[in-house]
Amino acid sequence: MSPLNIAVVGTGIFATDAHLPAIKNIPELNVTAAFNRTKSKAEVFAKKAKISKVYDNLEDVFEDKSIDFVDALLPVQYNLDVVKLAIKHKKPIAFEKPIAANLTQAKEIVKLSESTDVPILVLENFTYLKALNIIKELLPKIGEVLSFTYRYTGPFNASNKYIATPWRLNPEHVGGYLSDGGVHQLAVLTEILGQVESVSALTKQVREQSGADDILFSTFKLKSGVIGTFTYGSAFGATDKTSVLTIYGTEGSIDYDFSPSLANPTVTYQTGTSNADISAKTVIQIEENATIEEEFKNIAASVVAKDKSVLNVPPRKAFHHFAIVVAALESSKNNGSSVKVETP
Repeated sequence: MSPLNIAVVGTGIFATDAHLPAIKNIPELNVTAAFNRTKSKAEVFAKKAKISKVYDNLEDVFEDKSIDFVDALLPVQYNLDVVKLAIKHKKPIAFEKPIAANLTQAKEIVKLSESTDVPILVLENFTYLKALNIIKELLPKIGEVLSFTYRYTGPFNASNKYIATPWRLNPEHVGGYLSDGGVHQLAVLTEILGQVESVSALTKQVREQSGADDILFSTFKLKSGVIGTFTYGSAFGATDKTSVLTIYGTEGSIDYDFSPSLANPTVTYQTGTSNADISAKTVIQIEENATIEEEFKNIAASVVAKDKSVLNVPPRKAFHHFAIVVAALESSKNNGSSVKVETP
């Protein structure tokens, strides 16, 4: 089969540094065209990608019959617009998280996506981590899951090349930094333990560069009845960057440590109903997926099969991750009172 042709829409830092190399590593895919609102930026990207086709306007991308699917990396307030174009022209699309700028837009994207057979994937690459399935397979070993703690914290990175982008400095999307990065962590949590029912949270803004609140401390109640804490933020002073999920059960516990300082992420579990019968710890070292490549393999498989059911993160799932952040911010405005997570 000939490689699938991809048009990249939004040719900024992440398109150049992450998406383009990932696509080049997949023989079945081929970047053939580019578009950016500032055409000169698309032309720079085209040179790096060694392609010649640069579009003059966005609709031309979706009208081009030689393009098999679109890879969109736009400020999220434009995600609804590109989804409408994708459906209008029956063009499969993958677009970057969070799903939208607000819940009204997000609900419309879900509704539109479920009214069509066109594959529509939200690019939340953490859902492709191998560790998630490993942990789900281990859950029965620890009995009934009771609770969890999730902590993703780290120091402020003043040299982060992404924080200076205008749409992050002055975010139009609800949650700003918290939703832009937080949906990744919430995807990990919910893939393993299921959806969140309600949130009690406090947030605040530490760094002016974040554009909005950038640290979140919260408690969750899941639809399953499991309770836990979720802490997120990389706006602190000097501290280790830590990514750890601990799950507590009636017959044991599981620790998932994917902190950047580790050579490989680890999943550690131990069993026992009390301190009288605690087992030795079992440690599993994980050689992780190249998750961005896995995203593109996923949308490609859907396009070839003409089957949107194989998509890992359809809009409805991405809506939930975003809605948790929205609920946390609403809770914080109300001094930490419990807020139910909205559904589409």
